[in-house]
Amino acid sequence: MSIHAEAWFIHAAAPGQPGGRARLVREAFTFGDVEPDEVLLEPLFGGWEANMDHALSRSPVDICRHRREERVVLGNSGVVRVLEVGRAVTTAEPGQLAVLWPATALDPFGYPELMWGYDAPGSLGCLATRLKCKAHELCTLPGDTRHALARWAAFSVKYGAAWSNWKLAHAVLRAQISAEELPAPHVWGFGGGTTLAELELARHVGCQTVMLSGNTARRRTIEAKGVTPLDRSALGDLSFDDERFAADADFRRAYVAAEAAFLAEVRGRTEGQGVHVFVDYIGSPTFRAASKALAREGVLTTAGWKEGRMISYQRPTSCIKRHQYIHTHGTRGSEAREAVTYAERTGWLPLPDERIFSFDEIPELADRYAEGQLGLFPIYRVHG
Repeated sequence: MSIHAEAWFIHAAAPGQPGGRARLVREAFTFGDVEPDEVLLEPLFGGWEANMDHALSRSPVDICRHRREERVVLGNSGVVRVLEVGRAVTTAEPGQLAVLWPATALDPFGYPELMWGYDAPGSLGCLATRLKCKAHELCTLPGDTRHALARWAAFSVKYGAAWSNWKLAHAVLRAQISAEELPAPHVWGFGGGTTLAELELARHVGCQTVMLSGNTARRRTIEAKGVTPLDRSALGDLSFDDERFAADADFRRAYVAAEAAFLAEVRGRTEGQGVHVFVDYIGSPTFRAASKALAREGVLTTAGWKEGRMISYQRPTSCIKRHQYIHTHGTRGSEAREAVTYAERTGWLPLPDERIFSFDEIPELADRYAEGQLGLFPIYRVHG
């Protein structure tokens, strides 16, 4: 028996062609019946993720070619309703609500290597009216959840990644400096929704938190979450570029001035200590500034590579100052369940952008996200 649905697909670039930015194309499709270890789902709301924009821009890879598929359905963050379960499934039942845990290929310790709805071959993302996944790729919600379903939509990727990354980064900080010695660490962040989720966790354990953003609407969301917003645009252009810095005197002067203004803010807001944990989900353009802002025994942590994949640093300086660099990717199942339980209890959930896009408006959402016109938590509706 085949299951019929509609979805927004992206197609592989033509052979031998770079392809340019991919288009989203709405098409009908069918897929096979539910296997014993699978779950059939109806997406209610989805969260638009940076990995979806990476796929559309074909950067760092053409995701269709990477998966060896002609077309792909994206979307690995969402809240769904279970429609049917395979006979071997014991962790979900029809009618339950759940969030996706988009970890497909796992290492021996349960950490994800491939992400469902992105680089995992054969996976169907939330940009579809029906989809199915393995039972372990789902994390059920309390039946009486007290939180709006749209708030759960952006939880899977952003908040799961934040939970795992903060758990490790905070533990590394505390391995060097105890809570008695440093009761209220300074924790700052560059990035988007995942960074804010992580700073909110930091605030919950008594840290002093600051997040930089040049976007007025995003700063309002940051403030609403109890994190101190700092207008990044007021500091100048903090995006470092090695080649331009070496070759362009005007760029070099402008960058040095922006970096000096930023470091002056850090000194002023941290009583000269520096930042104890810097959450940087952007990458090489901000690494230099973030690493210079670190306190002794500071931690620079990331789970993303939004802009620039290569970084370099002075090993002697890092050793002498006992700087630690943390890298994580996604979260394992036990952590996903911990995160959902914590979110239900405390309200540690996204604040969705004011406008929720309809399924028909998905291409507009994608374009506006690429142009930087949306907030921290863009949401779309499928069946919600």
